[in-house]
Amino acid sequence: MPTEKITAGAAGDWTLGDRTVRRMGFGSMRITAHPDRDRAVRVLRRAVELGVDHVDTAAFYVSPGGTLNVGTGPTRYATDLIRAALAPYPDDLVIATKVGFRYDPATGLGEDAGPAALRTQVEENLRRLGRDHLDLVNLRIVKRPAPDSVAERFGALAAMREAGLIRHLGLSNVRLDHLDEAQTVAPVVCVQNSYALDNRGDQDALLRECGARGIAYVPFFALAGANREGGARTDHGAAVHAVARAHGATAQQVRLAWTLHQGAHVLAIPGTGDPDHVAENVAAGALRLSADELAALG
Repeated sequence: MPTEKITAGAAGDWTLGDRTVRRMGFGSMRITAHPDRDRAVRVLRRAVELGVDHVDTAAFYVSPGGTLNVGTGPTRYATDLIRAALAPYPDDLVIATKVGFRYDPATGLGEDAGPAALRTQVEENLRRLGRDHLDLVNLRIVKRPAPDSVAERFGALAAMREAGLIRHLGLSNVRLDHLDEAQTVAPVVCVQNSYALDNRGDQDALLRECGARGIAYVPFFALAGANREGGARTDHGAAVHAVARAHGATAQQVRLAWTLHQGAHVLAIPGTGDPDHVAENVAAGALRLSADELAALG
């Protein structure tokens, strides 16, 4: 499908607290993986040029060093790259970040950061982004068998919200009981979980419940699916390819369009380190799927 004149506005809008954002955003996880810093800057600027006003990042998006993004050359923080590319920031730009998760370098496994460490991660985000407050902070947890509580950690973020360091709060990698508990502590504007056309897990009910409560549902790994950190998958299945052919679109665009069709409160944050892919991802917001196509896909 043509991409030259399609902007992020084609996907429609949603509100995150008191901020209105376009439903097609940008995820910054992959921009640290390439050794060319200027390339990452071009990717970010291209996304904003195309109308993206919701950029997702995290305190732990850093490469190299055994984290989500392993590359070569000097350590690169996604937050540093965002500042280099976009500061001074447009007034309408919302930067969402995640704290509460860290990697144990000895094991290479993820672990939860305690309440005290949350303050350190928030302050690091402020410093690296060059902001006096953060638009949206998601508490990212290591999901364990129930019962496990998020109240203490979410309460620590709520205190920073009251102090003016954070504007809005969300949750990441959580269940419905986590959302229920967090909402007794402070307002929740979004839930960010792994969710994809071919990797939905048990998320459908939580997605619907977020919509009923007016909370944004923000899938990550919408393109990668079960491949997760391995990147966008290539084995999309016959139904995806058939819909793509019918629309003159790519399989990746169909996956993103399907994501947006799951509800008006669903936001897409596809990530890429390739400047040529940014416009393609944004253009997926203009792809309208019929009921028959959605049934064939889902």
